[in-house]
Amino acid sequence: MHFSEMSREQLISELVRKDQVIERLQNDLKKLEIAIDQTVIDCNQNEEALARSTREKSLVEGFAEHQQLKKDDQVLTGRFDSEVRAATEETENELSRVKKAYAEKVGIGGIGIFSQKMKYIFEQAGKFHGDRSIPVLIQGETGTGKEIVARYIHYDNSLVSLPFIDINCAAIPPHIFESELFGYEAGAFTGGLQKGQKGKFDLANGGTIFLDEITELPINLQAKLLRVLQEKEYYRVGGMRKIKIDIRIICATNADVEKSVDQGRFRQDLYYRINIGRIVLPPLRERPNEILPLTKMFLKRFSAKRGKRMIKISENAAKALQSYHWPGNVRELMNAVEYIVFMYDDGELTIEHLNSIPQFQIARKQGGGSSTSFEGSGRSAPLFPPVTLETCPLPPDRLDLARLNDNLISRALEMHNGNKTNTAEYLGISRRMLHYRLERLGKKNTK
Repeated sequence: MHFSEMSREQLISELVRKDQVIERLQNDLKKLEIAIDQTVIDCNQNEEALARSTREKSLVEGFAEHQQLKKDDQVLTGRFDSEVRAATEETENELSRVKKAYAEKVGIGGIGIFSQKMKYIFEQAGKFHGDRSIPVLIQGETGTGKEIVARYIHYDNSLVSLPFIDINCAAIPPHIFESELFGYEAGAFTGGLQKGQKGKFDLANGGTIFLDEITELPINLQAKLLRVLQEKEYYRVGGMRKIKIDIRIICATNADVEKSVDQGRFRQDLYYRINIGRIVLPPLRERPNEILPLTKMFLKRFSAKRGKRMIKISENAAKALQSYHWPGNVRELMNAVEYIVFMYDDGELTIEHLNSIPQFQIARKQGGGSSTSFEGSGRSAPLFPPVTLETCPLPPDRLDLARLNDNLISRALEMHNGNKTNTAEYLGISRRMLHYRLERLGKKNTK
């Protein structure tokens, strides 16, 4: 099976197996060295015994035999050493390929840095990568790339194979949040697994746990998270044994944390504790010079993915892209480009492509734009405005809401080539919720 076809769990399992192979070969080499030393000792002892017990043999013959034994031993040792080195080198090379494939699979490749401001931010992230004891808080509007920065802190430019576990604090129901984070012991509560279950902190041990939308963490769990940060230990739900962990914690939010502290929805001591390392991502509207380079990068990426040839941007389209304020930031730009590449086979992105984005015509009319201009009258409407009765009229007789939801999910899944993560992000729901709905549709076998 090719690395790109493996799941995250299969890749991690492959990494562990390769590390075990290297360790076993190294142990065999040590045993061989001990055996060689023992062979030399035995040879010396045999030489002395030969001199004492076989006086009739000539000293020359005994010495020649001893020398031959040494030569044979050197040949065998050299051959085995060569085989061990070759096997070790091959295993290490394969391990590097697996690590590289894993890093690409979890989304580290393809980061676009097109300004000094973003270069400085990723330099900061690289410094945080070097010290896993420092918690990091990433702040920025929706779509600015907080998770990308978090993954960069974890991986940097190295082939790290340690776990990166992400949790959306806003997507997990409060009553199961503690068991999701810390796991639970057998018999902890009705309906749990008989053997208990590991939590996200267990899975992330030795690596990184990324808590997205940290301000949505229930207040009672904030105290427990603070203890984990301070003591590096925790209890499972229903457990009596402390579990030690070695983990990096990265938090992210698009909210005003200080305002949440003032309102009593977020603990002040926890805020101070996670705010040791801090990265603030500016919105795309404050980085207008990056819009066209990012657009070209996305055009190249999605064209290659779908076998298209759209890699250029017309002058009018470039002006339109730069005049828009992108409330959804880089993610909105990426989604817009992916949609256009998906829909059209042209070699150049034009103003007509931008004007054809679903529901944009009505949004542009609401903004006072003309029938041919993307820019409107200066007010920038979202490329994907909220669905309203005007943009999506209801049928007069009956609306099958469940069927409508299923159709929307199916089309979004098709648009993203069966990729669950991208589909969930596009629909604005958690991957867990998407998986639940796909089970109802009988489409579990997607990526």
